Amino acid sequence: MAGKPILHYFDGRGRMESIRWLLAAAGEEFEEKFMKTREDLEKLRKDGSLMFQQVPMVEIDGMKLVQTRAILNYIAAKHNLYGKDIKERALIDMYTEGMADLNEMIIYYPSLPPGDKEGRLTQIKEKARNRYFPAFEKVLKSHGQDYLVGNRLSKADVHLTELLYHTEELDSTVLANFPLLKALRTRVSNLPTVKKFLQPGSQRKPFDDENRVEAVKKIFIK
Repeated sequence: MAGKPILHYFDGRGRMESIRWLLAAAGEEFEEKFMKTREDLEKLRKDGSLMFQQVPMVEIDGMKLVQTRAILNYIAAKHNLYGKDIKERALIDMYTEGMADLNEMIIYYPSLPPGDKEGRLTQIKEKARNRYFPAFEKVLKSHGQDYLVGNRLSKADVHLTELLYHTEELDSTVLANFPLLKALRTRVSNLPTVKKFLQPGSQRKPFDDENRVEAVKKIFIK
């Protein structure tokens, strides 16, 4: 029997947080090995663990997977969170890719220079309220079902729920006009596996503060 997946990354959100969320939602326990120094990253590079010299990297089912989307797709397919056929998978991919732009802005927000943060925050709020959240609210309204695709949980629902939480951290009223998104967030949050992940002391990571950002820079910036 294969052991638990091992996640190789720094002790923070970044691109690994979506992987943590999806594994948790799937009920698959995992371990983490945190890089703390530049030397830790170089060791992974030199021993051939990082195909493209980059993290995240996840050891899972005898593989060392890199590239965030490839990792997420594998986990989703393994745990039946990727639709029942290719049409549903296409929708799940489309919705997930649609979230990527806003998610990228939020991932990088903590590491921006102080003078750039106000403008970026305005941009995040505008895109969330006027482009992305209305689109997903419309999807839920169009079919009246509990989840985005096929009336069952998929990785799209997990990723969107994560995105809603992270956006609310920056704009507490962002969901005021999106009742179906609020309902989806509540529904997914109440799933036993996700509920456990949302509890204090879990492997979910907090918002990256200045100290964490500085620690990460020491790993990646020479």
